[in-house]
Amino acid sequence: MISTKFGVHPSDILRDFKKFTSKQIITAIEDKEQPESRRGWLLWLFRQAGQANAKNTNYQFWQQENHPIELISNKFIDQKLQYIHENPVKAGLVDEPWEYRFSSARDYMNNQKGLLEVELL
Repeated sequence: MISTKFGVHPSDILRDFKKFTSKQIITAIEDKEQPESRRGWLLWLFRQAGQANAKNTNYQFWQQENHPIELISNKFIDQKLQYIHENPVKAGLVDEPWEYRFSSARDYMNNQKGLLEVELL
């Protein structure tokens, strides 16, 4: 979930986020000094996705499309936030949402600080 200042379009934020993070992640995967047993497979996978997209020159890390939804009520916001927090549980990564170290669920459910600064809704 993101919000922007007046005059800044959310798609600009998402575009910049995807561009920055994809470059950082690909660079980290390519770093041969880092232990990564799946390096070749991951790079192949991202290269295949990039070749299938005429807008790319090499790798594609993120999906091209996005489907923004305006959060119009507190009930709707709570529903979407719960959905986001439950994803790592449904994927079998953790038993409880706040156990996932990259989740804001820590900030909401367990009075712990997550890895990023979160403005509680």
